[in-house]
Amino acid sequence: MFKRLPEVAGATVAITIDGAPFNARAGDSVAAALLLAGRAACGTTAVSGKKRAPYCLMGICFECLVVVDGEGARQACLVPVRDGMRIETQSPKTEPAA
Repeated sequence: MFKRLPEVAGATVAITIDGAPFNARAGDSVAAALLLAGRAACGTTAVSGKKRAPYCLMGICFECLVVVDGEGARQACLVPVRDGMRIETQSPKTEPAA
């Protein structure tokens, strides 16, 4: 679905997305890593249960909320990936770790 434009390869970082390992490129946003991993949906809405996905990719719409390292309601488009990061899709039932 989403492919990176041809360019010089950058350093990679190991992250997990819903428990599955994935190698992202350093400097990418969490939203970019999700899309490159084939994960269009970041979670579901509280009211209808419909899937949420990155939309504006600049922090305006709040459609890309995910859980990062146990902290919920993080905007995936604004958070850069880092080595060892744990990303989980967010749903109304997701309770961040205390």
